[in-house]
Amino acid sequence: MGGTPLFLLEFGDIVVYFTPYTTSLFILALVFTLLVIASRPERQLDIAFGTDAYLTKEISLPEMRFRRFMAIACGLASMGAVVTGDLFDFCLFTALVGICNVGIVAAVKSRHVQNAAYQYGLVALAATVLLFGGSAMVAATTGTLSLPILATGTLPAVPLAVKAFIVIGVMGEGMAPFYAAKAEMFRAPGAPYVIMCSLSSLLIFLRVIEVVVQL
Repeated sequence: MGGTPLFLLEFGDIVVYFTPYTTSLFILALVFTLLVIASRPERQLDIAFGTDAYLTKEISLPEMRFRRFMAIACGLASMGAVVTGDLFDFCLFTALVGICNVGIVAAVKSRHVQNAAYQYGLVALAATVLLFGGSAMVAATTGTLSLPILATGTLPAVPLAVKAFIVIGVMGEGMAPFYAAKAEMFRAPGAPYVIMCSLSSLLIFLRVIEVVVQL
């Protein structure tokens, strides 16, 4: 689906490969990660309706450093997820994206935001079971987790339920569509770090489409 591989890098059973499709996703993740490294967080304003009053939310230096670190880690995990040729590594990077997304939101020193992050963590924890369970079922059915080999079509067919496990697992780790619309995520000050949650979810969803088609 992604086109003819432009570059292959093998580490034993682990294969990193770049196709026109995965290369475009990798470049997008790389560019935004560099922007996160170079940028400073926004200064969010709360305006009281009906009056001229407003309140500026300041972000402390320790909080900014932690959220920037989690955003950079999320970008690196997203880059790994879009170019890996091993299904287990894809699940591993996706789970790391989920952890980083929870960390980005949980770092906000606001009670309602941290409550939302706790809920995000519970959903991501449940999704991990389906994600790695689907990966294990693929290995049991076909005897391999290599995506290029699975894409040849010469191995036994993977059951539709297994593909559904992987997709639902990615949906839970990627914070969408279960709770991406919750206001706490977008009311949290500190863009562009919070925006990394949405970008990483988009990249993972675009990649899992290719992964499921190859199974």
